Amino acid sequence: MMKRIATAAAAALTILSLAACGSGSPSGGSQTAAGGGGGQTQKITVGVIPIVDTAPIWLGKSKGFFTEEGLDLDIQTATGGSAIVPGVQSGSYDFAFSNLISVMVARDKGLDMRFVADGASSTGDPAKEFGAVLVKADSPIKTAKDLAGKKVSVNNLANIGDTTIKSVVEKAGGDPSTVQFVEVAFPDAQAALEKGVVDAAWILDPFRTAGVEAGDRVISNNFVEFDPKLDIAGYFTSGDTVKNKPELVGKFTRAMNKSLEYAQEHPQEVRDIVGTYTKIDAATRAKMNLPLYRSAFDRAAVQKLGDAAQKYGTLSKPVNLDDLLPR
Repeated sequence: MMKRIATAAAAALTILSLAACGSGSPSGGSQTAAGGGGGQTQKITVGVIPIVDTAPIWLGKSKGFFTEEGLDLDIQTATGGSAIVPGVQSGSYDFAFSNLISVMVARDKGLDMRFVADGASSTGDPAKEFGAVLVKADSPIKTAKDLAGKKVSVNNLANIGDTTIKSVVEKAGGDPSTVQFVEVAFPDAQAALEKGVVDAAWILDPFRTAGVEAGDRVISNNFVEFDPKLDIAGYFTSGDTVKNKPELVGKFTRAMNKSLEYAQEHPQEVRDIVGTYTKIDAATRAKMNLPLYRSAFDRAAVQKLGDAAQKYGTLSKPVNLDDLLPR
């Protein structure tokens, strides 16, 4: 039964293997007639990854929050940050969703990318957290310190997973430089753990829940342990858009913030909407932990994350929060 649950969860995000970036064009100031009211709406294209974290924007669209701001929201799905950041840079997307480290890395490489709204954050509660480092039930690994010298899977190297894990390992008294990180997609991480390809696996829900139900043990809630107020991801755009289209940015930010606040207050609607853009079944959606959705970044936690990324070599220079976060 446990293997069937894990298999079902693994199938949940197989759509991430589809490079469904779509062919929609960015707003560019184009206007289309709004239904019913006779007014005008501005079409915008937003690139997202079809995961639980992006539920608020899908929910906000269905509730009409973007329409209220005069925006015709075209949500385009992408496989991950490798497609998202170039999409904003090229103008294929007006706005997009990504984790904080990916955008920090883009800025570190000279790309002017700026967050305009929060996206998903740590719950701050180990019992309700949506991401964790798992080991097999009979593993000798008992604490984060024991990850030193071991193979640990993360979905992307030099990103938010290994950055936070290195920090918690060091905090626990281990040597983070000896952790061997292996890139494994979340749907495949539990299988890699069971087969002994890795000693521990960093997994986010719904896969975290499937792993725990299969008997795996949580040895670190790395986001919570790094900082209980840690923001994981957000919505960003180019510096040019922020400078030259402030009214558009304001409309998007207001609609997105309203969507985030609504999602946090209506968790069942979040679980329901996730079923419309992923293949996660109802039983799994009912069990999985959800991120915290809030409308304001915790600047201290973001600074801490940027400092850690620089310390461990992911970034070459300090993060300037005034240029990275909404002002």
